[in-house]
Amino acid sequence: MYPSRRKAALHYQEPARSHRLMGMLSRKFTILRLFFLCLFLAFISMLWLQFSCSTDVSRRAQESQALDPKPCSHEHIAISEDDPSWGPHKLALVVPFRERFEELLSFVPHMHEYLTKKRIRHRIFLVNQVDHFRFNRASLINVGFLESGNDTDYLAMHDVDLLPLNLELDYSYPDNGPFHVASPDLHPLYHYKTYVGGILLLTKVHYEMCNGMSNRFWGWGREDDEFYRRIKAAGLQLRRPSGITTGYETFRHIHDPAWRKRDQKRIAAQKQEQFKVDRDGGLNSVHYTVASRTEMTIQGAPCTVLNILLECDLNQTPWCSFG
Repeated sequence: MYPSRRKAALHYQEPARSHRLMGMLSRKFTILRLFFLCLFLAFISMLWLQFSCSTDVSRRAQESQALDPKPCSHEHIAISEDDPSWGPHKLALVVPFRERFEELLSFVPHMHEYLTKKRIRHRIFLVNQVDHFRFNRASLINVGFLESGNDTDYLAMHDVDLLPLNLELDYSYPDNGPFHVASPDLHPLYHYKTYVGGILLLTKVHYEMCNGMSNRFWGWGREDDEFYRRIKAAGLQLRRPSGITTGYETFRHIHDPAWRKRDQKRIAAQKQEQFKVDRDGGLNSVHYTVASRTEMTIQGAPCTVLNILLECDLNQTPWCSFG
């Protein structure tokens, strides 16, 4: 009796175990399928994301180029200054400068490529004011002239935020008199007739005839208006570009006034002095110290950085300091 019941019990236990085993296998198979399905979906998602991002980046890059075209491609130019077709003259590109590094990174490569395309022998001098006085553009240009060396025979007084875009502009040796490249008809901001700022070319002989620029202008503005009077007093004829059809699109002005404010304050007697002609001071009276001189390249474009400490006579120009 008991053996038969035991056999019956065994008989009924075997199907139960079989069902449990099948259930476990079925669940494992389902989980495995779900695992591989998730992997497949994740792979498809990654491919779609990669495609979408690549397309979006490409589209944004195209839009950026359309809205803000770069003035220079910085492509390699396979020509050399040793080529006789470049002529005998060499330009000292003098750039008065202070703390405008984001503009400098655009300016140096652009101007090196631009002048190289035009076969203009050149050296770029970044005259960086590192003292604690107010900015003095005219004095820095005087320093750039004195420190530019004997291998250059003419100079460009060149703003760091003004990039020429038209290759028809003339940067050649101005033997017939000062040549105002950024003329009022072309400059994007300043259009009055006596304006000579932005970019002005002079031979070194003509610059000495003007006794350089006045050192009395601390802060922004007016030094180029006074220099216009010096040009006339020296008996020199100012010339400007002709036949340029690009108008106010001839240059790219990269200065952002919202980001970098100009020092236009007029302190004490400075309000009256700014309209006077400095008949005595200039190239012969600039006092400075060269803190350092460094040869460097920016995106492959060579330049010379002169860190300059200007001196100020507080009795003559007390407005050189805010204090």
